[in-house]
Amino acid sequence: MLNRHCETFGLGLLFVLLWNSGFIGAEYGLQYSSPFTLLFWRYAILSAILLLYLSVRGRLRWPGLAIIKHASLTGILAHGIWLSCTLLALQQQVPAGIVALITALQPLLTAAFSGLAVGEETSLRQWQGLVLGFFGVVIAIGARLTIKDTTPAFAYLLPFAAVAGITIASLLQRRHTILMPLAHLDLDITLFYQSLATMLALAFPAVLGEHLDCTWTQPFLATMLWLVIAVSLGAYGIMWLLLQRMDATRVASLFYFSPPVTMVMAWLAFDDSIRNTDLLGLLVAITGVLLVIMPDYRRSLQ
Repeated sequence: MLNRHCETFGLGLLFVLLWNSGFIGAEYGLQYSSPFTLLFWRYAILSAILLLYLSVRGRLRWPGLAIIKHASLTGILAHGIWLSCTLLALQQQVPAGIVALITALQPLLTAAFSGLAVGEETSLRQWQGLVLGFFGVVIAIGARLTIKDTTPAFAYLLPFAAVAGITIASLLQRRHTILMPLAHLDLDITLFYQSLATMLALAFPAVLGEHLDCTWTQPFLATMLWLVIAVSLGAYGIMWLLLQRMDATRVASLFYFSPPVTMVMAWLAFDDSIRNTDLLGLLVAITGVLLVIMPDYRRSLQ
């Protein structure tokens, strides 16, 4: 039992590192490519890898139009909208730590709206945590919206759009799981159709708006492979494995390590500054998160 707990802890730590390295990899990749082009090639490569894998294993199949539509919609929201808005924010010089701090609100918003979407009610204490967590984000962002700040104000709204995309995708997936428990695809097949739909959706802005303009250098190729293998396959794979071992609330709580981990990574990679207001906002946000997850966490121990 102890070995299993240690293994689960190690997987959780690896997930946090791989997931948040995506922010740094994306910011580095933007030196060689525009946002939509970077994502288009990322999901084109991922789709090709999964297509080859599923074909060799003889597991590629057509599950039906309804399931394909659902997988495509959730994929475009969770991958396309989520990552496009995140990369556009980074392109506009929004610090990676702030992007991570805002996007860390995703589990909070999912919990807040799960009652309306799937009938899983949110308690008063969790609503208080949601408000407090949002206030922590306001502290961190408000200190950066100064006259001297060269980042346009609208750029700080882009991570919120990213959160909206992945939150809607999460609620749609949860609703699909509850209402259609038998219409289930294996992870690799689901990821293939999500990746394929995301690639096709990104083709329009990447080709028409950016003309697939990028610089194919060795560092860019290495960054692309890292984003595809380590983040898109590794981090997502570990997340689903953790969901088999722990309840969803505890797994979701790992996302709240994104801000501090990404801030440290950005400081090491790009010498980004860490302000006192970032740390204060993070502390307030974490307090709000604890108010949200503690009731469910205690129930999971019973």
